[in-house]
Formats: sequence, C-alpha cells, structure tokens
Amino acid sequence: MNMNSVKTQKTTSRLALGELNNKDYSALNHGRKPVHVAMFSGGASSAYVAYHIVQKYGKENSILFFTDTLWEDMDNYRFMEEVADYIGLEITTSIDGRTPEEVFFDMRFLGNSRMAKCSEELKVRQTMIFLEELRDIHNLEPILHFGIGPHEQHRAINLQNFYEHNPIEPIETRFPMIEIFKEDMDAKTIIQNEWGIKLPRMYDLGFSHANCGGRCVRGGLGHYALLFKVWPDQYAEQEAMEERFREKFQKDVSILKRNGGPFTLREYREMMERDGVEAYLAEKDDTVPCVCAFS
Repeated sequence: MNMNSVKTQKTTSRLALGELNNKDYSALNHGRKPVHVAMFSGGASSAYVAYHIVQKYGKENSILFFTDTLWEDMDNYRFMEEVADYIGLEITTSIDGRTPEEVFFDMRFLGNSRMAKCSEELKVRQTMIFLEELRDIHNLEPILHFGIGPHEQHRAINLQNFYEHNPIEPIETRFPMIEIFKEDMDAKTIIQNEWGIKLPRMYDLGFSHANCGGRCVRGGLGHYALLFKVWPDQYAEQEAMEERFREKFQKDVSILKRNGGPFTLREYREMMERDGVEAYLAEKDDTVPCVCAFS
C-alpha cells in the first residue's frame, strides 16, 4: 500500500507532559478494522518492533511505514530492505518530494537544534496524511507502534499526546520497548547475531541515530564534529546550504548555536581545522533528537 505525494494543511502540535495511558480506543474506531503500523525510522529498535507486531498480529494486519526525507544514507535503504525481507513485509513509503533544504527555503526558516520544520513537513505531515487515508479510503483503524525505549519515556508521552489531540480522531499509540519489554533490550545485537543483518553503517561510525545521512539539523555540536571527521564532504554540503540560506534571506541564522547565539558551520569548521576535530567530538549536545528518529 504505497502512498503518493499528497499535500494537506498542517496540524498544530499540542504536546503535553504526563504519563503513558492505557486508554481503550476500541469504542472510537467506528467499525473500522484495526491495522498495526510499525513506525519504521530505519533504526534497530523500530526494526525489532516491526518484527514484534508481525509475529503478534500477522503480516495481513501489519504495515511497515517509512517517511523518506530524500537525505537518507544509501546504506539505510539496504538495511530497511533486508529487515523487510526478514519479517516478510513490504515497506510502505510516503514521500513529500522535497528535501529538508527545499523545506527550509520554502518556509524561509533554517532548521536548527531547537526547531526542525523539515521533520514537521516531511515526516509528521506525511504520516498524518497516510493515517487519515487509511481511515477514509481503506476503512482501517491505525494503531501506531514506536521503537522508543524505557530511557526515553518522556518522548513516548509526547508522541502519545500528539496522536491523541492532532488527528481528526485520536489514534492509539503503543510502545512495545516500554510496555512489553520492561528492560532496555539489545535490539542491535539481536538483529546482527540472530537475524544476520548488518546494522546501518552510521551506527558503526558513531552516530547516535541513522537519519538524514548525518545532516540532521538537530544534531548539535558533537554530532557535527563527528560528521566533519567521518564525512567531510557532507559537512561541506551542509555548510554550503547554510551559507546559501543566509545570503538569500539576509538573516544571521545558523543550524548550530553557541553561547546563546548563531554559530555557523563555517565558524565551527575553522575552529576544528585550527584545534583539531578530536577536541570537539565530546561537545555536549543539549538538544532533543529529531522526531525523525521515531517516525
């Protein structure tokens, strides 16, 4: 069930903190058949969750859903296809058609460590479109499964609240890594040793997640130091994009921040070239990982 690119109005996020609830959504499905949607980010935890729902609910009642930003590392696609083959489920892909850079220019807003319009447009909006089409066109009631672990329960709460309030009707969310597997489980080891599937190369290179080919605008200082070390050409592409944006809109903005103000990738590169990149790899990132890591 592959979806075409569709445009719709944005929803407004109204996240609220609280606790994960066990609300019974069955009375709200209006007779629609439940379908279990694995929110596949291309990472290890979401891959294991996809395997879990297929084993529990069957392939005929499961969807492996991925939103493509068109910036993904090529090895991510290899990993996702091998996972899909292993669990016996085709990937359902939704694509806006724009890259994050095109979103930044369209919105006249450069994504940064605090706000990423790219994930709103390319991930969240495309997901909302897909879910409403499951209901309206296919008469299916989606139940979303995310690969978030116990150490990230606050993000699970945010996602639960978002899908409770932003769709036309509330959508149930489940977090098997929290609700079923009570301790953090080593999905990476299971996938590599038991499934025989090599993880995305970005994990081996030291990235905390495998999204957007290392160019995630919410990555922070340590992330971009690592990008400069392992993939300097991609760092250069990101630096050039930032410079194009600053010049076109005549705005003193940047992806990174330092001491509360703009800190361009060019400035950061010059520091790393002067002092050595190793001095910056341990820079603390007081940022929140992008929603892309979970959708």
